[in-house]
Amino acid sequence: MPSYDPNTLSPRQKRLIYRSWHRGMKENDLLLGNFANAHVPAMDEAELDQYEAAMAHPDPVLHRWYVGADPVPANQETPMLRRILNFKIVGY
Repeated sequence: MPSYDPNTLSPRQKRLIYRSWHRGMKENDLLLGNFANAHVPAMDEAELDQYEAAMAHPDPVLHRWYVGADPVPANQETPMLRRILNFKIVGY
């Protein structure tokens, strides 16, 4: 259950949270959905831009980076991507 009030979110934040939970690959839905619930409500516009850019990576690529199967290429490494990849889902 989200810990934020959905009525206080901008349409962009709501859309990003929805997209995070509906990626198509269940593992990434759980990772990005929980990350979005925890962080998107407090993000400023620049951080939302960075989050959208990180979400543009294909699901299989993000998943392999998250589990450590592939290293993140230096040209793809960003602070926001690192935040996502370091995120731990509590209770799973």
